[in-house]
Amino acid sequence: MLLIRAYQNRSVKSVDSEEVEKLESAIRKASPVGVVTRELSKNPERKAREATLTLRTISVEIQPPKTHINYKSLKPIKIQVILASEENPPSGVDPVSWLLLTTLTITGFDYVVQCRRWYSYRWLIERYHYVLKSGCRLEQLQLETAARIERALATYTIVAWRLLWLTYESRYNPEAPADTILETHEWQALYCTINKTSIPPDTWLTPRCAIRQQ
Repeated sequence: MLLIRAYQNRSVKSVDSEEVEKLESAIRKASPVGVVTRELSKNPERKAREATLTLRTISVEIQPPKTHINYKSLKPIKIQVILASEENPPSGVDPVSWLLLTTLTITGFDYVVQCRRWYSYRWLIERYHYVLKSGCRLEQLQLETAARIERALATYTIVAWRLLWLTYESRYNPEAPADTILETHEWQALYCTINKTSIPPDTWLTPRCAIRQQ
């Protein structure tokens, strides 16, 4: 299964035509299949805002690049193309445009929306692998057998998921009671460890404070 963002404006041939043209030109000729509204989160390059995206999709065959040394032996690759573009952005704002390629079968509007939603999780997935690699220090285990690696992954994937979930909960609900993300015995053990005491309080910190203490 493949679901990636297009980087190069490749030469393609539509499954309904023999004409070879550029990818972006081909997808923009397709009729819209629907419109969705998405909340854009704040980042260093933009403010948080709402964007209305027009969705298009086509099936194409990506043509082998003529500059490739084995050009004559390469075959076209059949793939689905999805374009989610903001056609009427606010004044002075760069429009949102996602051009996606996928091997998944696209049979209608709901499938296009689902692929776009899956792709929107890419940063969360990257953060999960970052936690697995850096937070859990999985690479530093230096295990010698596949069986040991599998057992370590079975444990650390759960740990990484839990750490990532706790982090996001502390961001979205920073002032909620600590027991909304930790069991009573968990936050009590954390409190006693940090404060070097054997007597925990009846209540404790918010999720944000609990995360920072870990």
